[in-house]
Amino acid sequence: MSHYHIIGQDRIPSGGILVIPGRVSHAEITVFRKLFSGRPITWLVEENAVIPDEIKSLIQQDQGAMFSVEDDILLVGEQLKTYFAKQGVIVFLPGRSVARAAVPCQIPSQVLHALCGFGLPVLPVAIDVPREGGFLIEKSMQQPEGVMAVGHPMEAGQATVPLFQERLLLAAEEAFSQRGFLQQSLGLVLLKGLKKFATQAQIHDGTDDSSLTFDKVLASAIVLSKVIRLETDQPRVGIVLPPGKAGLIANLAVIFAGKVPVNLNFTASQEAVRSAMRQADLDRFITVDPFVRKFPAFPWPPNRDLILIERILPSLKKKIGWWLVLSKILPTSVLAAHLRITQKKPSDEAVLLFTSGSSGEPKGVSLTHRNVLANELQFHSRLDCKPGAKIFGCLPLFHSFGCTATLWYPVIGGLNLVTYPSPAESKRIAELIHQQKVEIFLSTPTFLRGYMKRVDPEQLASLRLVVTGAEKLPESFARAFEEKFGIRPHEGYGLTETSPATNLNLPDLPSLHGLPVIPSARSGSVGTMLPGMAIRITNPATEKPIALDQQGLIWLRGANVFGGYLDNPKKSAEVLHDGWFLTGDVGRMDADGFLYIEGRISRFSKIGGEMVPHETLEAEVTKALGLDQESERKIAIVGVPDTQKGEVIVLLSTVAGLALEQECIDLRYKLMDAGIPSLWCPKRIVPVSDIPMLASGKLDIKGCAELAVQGG
Repeated sequence: MSHYHIIGQDRIPSGGILVIPGRVSHAEITVFRKLFSGRPITWLVEENAVIPDEIKSLIQQDQGAMFSVEDDILLVGEQLKTYFAKQGVIVFLPGRSVARAAVPCQIPSQVLHALCGFGLPVLPVAIDVPREGGFLIEKSMQQPEGVMAVGHPMEAGQATVPLFQERLLLAAEEAFSQRGFLQQSLGLVLLKGLKKFATQAQIHDGTDDSSLTFDKVLASAIVLSKVIRLETDQPRVGIVLPPGKAGLIANLAVIFAGKVPVNLNFTASQEAVRSAMRQADLDRFITVDPFVRKFPAFPWPPNRDLILIERILPSLKKKIGWWLVLSKILPTSVLAAHLRITQKKPSDEAVLLFTSGSSGEPKGVSLTHRNVLANELQFHSRLDCKPGAKIFGCLPLFHSFGCTATLWYPVIGGLNLVTYPSPAESKRIAELIHQQKVEIFLSTPTFLRGYMKRVDPEQLASLRLVVTGAEKLPESFARAFEEKFGIRPHEGYGLTETSPATNLNLPDLPSLHGLPVIPSARSGSVGTMLPGMAIRITNPATEKPIALDQQGLIWLRGANVFGGYLDNPKKSAEVLHDGWFLTGDVGRMDADGFLYIEGRISRFSKIGGEMVPHETLEAEVTKALGLDQESERKIAIVGVPDTQKGEVIVLLSTVAGLALEQECIDLRYKLMDAGIPSLWCPKRIVPVSDIPMLASGKLDIKGCAELAVQGG
């Protein structure tokens, strides 16, 4: 059908149906005609919609109907039923709108609300047309022009905006999963990127202000990969390095050696690191001498097990020079065959990451080649960066976002990568952003707070996108940052288990010729779903599915979702069910598809049968105490066991004098005046010198709980 691949054709009901595609271009009109051949088709248009002339000319030979969102929707629904005679099909045509690439639903929410209000049976249809620009998509992959995925139908009177969203996203996930790009290996795609952008892109290392073009990175990685093959027969290799030239080359070399990189958290406890080493079964570790000296408390293995990259590479300069020439001459296919990276299957393990261990022992998250490539494609499809753009990398390589967004993504997309090893050194990072004219900066609210007092606005003038993750972005802080630097930070969301990105806010696009603008950002949310992500929400108490606009536990599905924890079937079974992943986060979705995270289920306390959200309570305590959200975190809410109520609320605080009895009573009254139930109010306040934080910028839940119990 016009080179379109159709999924779910068997879901099309035989009776009359209102078909609502998330988006339509003139190419799909022919596909719909063939899909519903033999049945009368009526094209439905919202009267204020702008329909392109080429689509108007295509549909003129069929019946047409119009409606307005101001009409009596039930009356319109009755009128439309007349088109259902002889199993007729009504196909809604979304008008032109201004929307970001790869948004599955480009229908304004008020129009969608009207469509669902007709009371007709509804069939959602997702249309996926790969348009990745300069990304490494090749026609030889024999990918169809597009994929049309028919969703599960909704019976008459059943359609609602949340249910339509849920079923459209599920169909869009099926369509995205057909992408030919996902059938490759990570090593092959990285090799293609390094070859394609050999001299156009580079990494600039802020530790010594040195730069390496991608062709030199490739030659160094190939030579180091041969050393790694000789050093170990184990399938995985440990890496203990921060962002920079060494970290990039080491990770590439491990993959080119046909092995799996395991970037270890050098800020974690010795117990957590040893656990990760043991679980990954590592016998070799790539690092550098200065790093060994800088972290003496790290449980370093014996010297014989260390591959010190800064000692090895200088002694192999001739080989690197030789491979620099060879890698330019030899085609990608020959290089890939020589490195044996074509032997890897999409389902093979590509990367092993460990969860932060913020609430227990770190769990090994095994990500496949398909998982990682899916997330690279999802991230790029929405971000739509052109080759040559500059992105800053300072998030740790053991952090999943630091791995996906600032390690693999620049290589695959041909972006210039500027790095610095510590995300907390705001003054030096600001200097580098200014000097290198960086455009894209990924950080966390905790790290961004350091820029408010120490950095001049002109130093960040080149930035066009600032994305935060790992923790909630307070609205007051986002506003203050925008007032100072002229750019608003946008919150995203993801988990290690989803490779990691699933949601992203981006700046709204400007209006064009009066067309409706599909929003790209909404304050307080973590953004819309990235392409190929499906979502459902369940009631935490009953575990039954509920509507997306109701608060509940979030489940995700997509090609980027991992297949299970390393050697831990019990934990895997707790979070994976029929391809769906239980995130452990509580949230809801609004009518425009923006996801709101209300907190982690582990950050709720059940007191007297009521669920108390820690993050909501923290926000209220911050207001009640008049604390500055632009500065470092001063409080944390923790639930601790209690023999009478099961659990009680404890407030950790660095605020002087707050633990005094009168201050505690005053706080309780302030909270109750703000509408907070008495049951939610902290039972006691524990003074601490610092609120425990992880290197990723997240709250250290385990460390906070230990302080709360000790302080009790």
